[in-house]
Amino acid sequence: MAVTVLVPTALRKLAGGHERLEMEGSTVAAVMESIRAAHPDLAAQLVDEKGKVRRFVNLFANDEDIRFLDDVNTALSDGDELSIVPAIAGGLG
Repeated sequence: MAVTVLVPTALRKLAGGHERLEMEGSTVAAVMESIRAAHPDLAAQLVDEKGKVRRFVNLFANDEDIRFLDDVNTALSDGDELSIVPAIAGGLG
């Protein structure tokens, strides 16, 4: 089962310059493991050693924030999209 991972510009260097990655996995955690195998430096930016999504990274499964679904246990289907969105710090002064 292939899931398309959308890689933001800031992280593309860690993904071999790719804007999109076709990864295998039926859950977000499984896709993260596929990324770890193919692009370990990218995976290190996304999840910690325990597989937990880093706090400055947001992952969206088909436009739904996985934190409001089943987090890394969110089920994915063939053809789904997983978007990586780095958090933006700051605020109004």
